[in-house]
Amino acid sequence: MLEIERKFLVASSSWQAHTSSSVPIEQGYMCNSPTVRVRRYGDQGFLTIKGPTQGISRAEFEYEIDPDEAQVMLDTLCLPGRIKKVRHILEHAGKEWVIDEFALENQGLVLAEIELSSEDEQFELPDWVGEEVSDDPRYFNSALARTPFSTWG
Repeated sequence: MLEIERKFLVASSSWQAHTSSSVPIEQGYMCNSPTVRVRRYGDQGFLTIKGPTQGISRAEFEYEIDPDEAQVMLDTLCLPGRIKKVRHILEHAGKEWVIDEFALENQGLVLAEIELSSEDEQFELPDWVGEEVSDDPRYFNSALARTPFSTWG
């Protein structure tokens, strides 16, 4: 499976009025090359393997696992550093957007993501979208687990 994703800083809170659902997420990383992530997504568990990023694309394989097993993996097998966030889902101009509001050491960071079917797919930017950070590896969740937003000086 190929993940093609663009990521943006969020410039205002006007997106909040358009949210259709919100889910708490907790995730950790077993290794970073390839990226192996364990995630609690609400009451579900997932194990995800991601290949290296090329442009805004990368291979991604995700498997649903028992949520209790996911929690044990988070607590015992993951590297130091964990991501906690609330993911909000909304639609804009016929496309699904996710807004991640980060907690813990990444408190204050709010990112918007859109998944695309091709790297050159056209889409309308909402007025609450700010600077694009798709090409900035500091904003990868695995990087935020190692070097949190609050430490960026």
